[in-house]
Amino acid sequence: MEFGVNFFPVVDPERKTASTYYDESLRLVERAEELGYEHVQIVEHYGSPYGGYSPDPATFLAAAAARTSRIRIGTGAVIAAFTHPVKLAATLSMLDNLSHGRLDVGFGRAFLPDEFEVFGVDMEESRARFDDGVNGCIALWTEENTVFDGAVHRFGPFTGYPRPYQQPHPPVFVASASSPQSCAAAGEAGHHLQVVPSVTSREGLQEMIEGYRRARAAAGHAGPGRIQVKYTCYLSEDRELALSDARTQEHNYVSRMAEAVASWAETRSSQYPGYEAFVEKARAYDFDRALEGRKVLAQHARGRPRPARRHPRLVRLRHLREPAVQPRPPALRARRAGHGAVRARGRPRLPRRPGPAGGRGGGAACRRRLTPQAPPHHVRTSTQGQKSWPAHVSARTPT
Repeated sequence: MEFGVNFFPVVDPERKTASTYYDESLRLVERAEELGYEHVQIVEHYGSPYGGYSPDPATFLAAAAARTSRIRIGTGAVIAAFTHPVKLAATLSMLDNLSHGRLDVGFGRAFLPDEFEVFGVDMEESRARFDDGVNGCIALWTEENTVFDGAVHRFGPFTGYPRPYQQPHPPVFVASASSPQSCAAAGEAGHHLQVVPSVTSREGLQEMIEGYRRARAAAGHAGPGRIQVKYTCYLSEDRELALSDARTQEHNYVSRMAEAVASWAETRSSQYPGYEAFVEKARAYDFDRALEGRKVLAQHARGRPRPARRHPRLVRLRHLREPAVQPRPPALRARRAGHGAVRARGRPRLPRRPGPAGGRGGGAACRRRLTPQAPPHHVRTSTQGQKSWPAHVSARTPT
């Protein structure tokens, strides 16, 4: 099991300036490396408080790479539909070299109608553009004098520079929010998988993962692939505080998501069947139901407050304005300031208990959510005074 931090800024300028968010997040990156976390990664979104502070993952990750030497950096995910494959492949290859081979590349298809509109991209082309982006990048990374004839993009002969640091290319992940078909396609192609089960049921998540594994095995690819599963996790030594803050922070996150997906009420696309339901799902969100359904991890399964469990891989990120003092047996705790994600290596399965996943096969990731109450120094998985911090849990299998 390995853990990391996934940044998903849910914040706007009235709550925190962009420069402050980046400064605080990069300090957290440094602290995560000191504490032995496996990776940091960041999303790509545009034009809203729902991730809008991260329009270019490569820029943030280059700054993260410059401040670290061991921790892996990852995109979670880059949107292939909005960038030409030549540009995207070159940017990611440069990042792979700057980090000396620490890059994991997650590709996403995008799902917000407003983002497609602002880029002038037809949503009906999203699958074709996604496939062109992934296949074009891999071709440019592994070939010379590449001639690419995709559904949307055509170019060549062309040799891309710089060549990737990792050979034959950085690990490729495919992100899927709720589509078993996308998961199966990722498995068939031999890619790894990123899933965020907050918008799907437990049974739906199982279907996605099993479909990925079946397709990967049927295609003859070696190993089970790496599967990253993310859960929102609020941890504190005080269980009641964790639950109270979780309720507040989830309301902030869901309200921002509801604003971002509102255009689905008037949008339909054959590429995104059923996505109009996101609007109603966001409006109907109920924290207690999400907690009971393990969409949010903030207390034990039966809801009885108990002392916080500790896990050797879940460590406390102390207040960054204090001297770095190693705590007693490390504990992952949650706080209300931002967004980080922790990824685990092992056999992914849904955690039996909320809170940090332990043992082989669990997974955990931390995702920070920024809120109006966030202090100016948001460290992700830590407790300052009596405040708890949100985290995001994920798991991945080894290759």
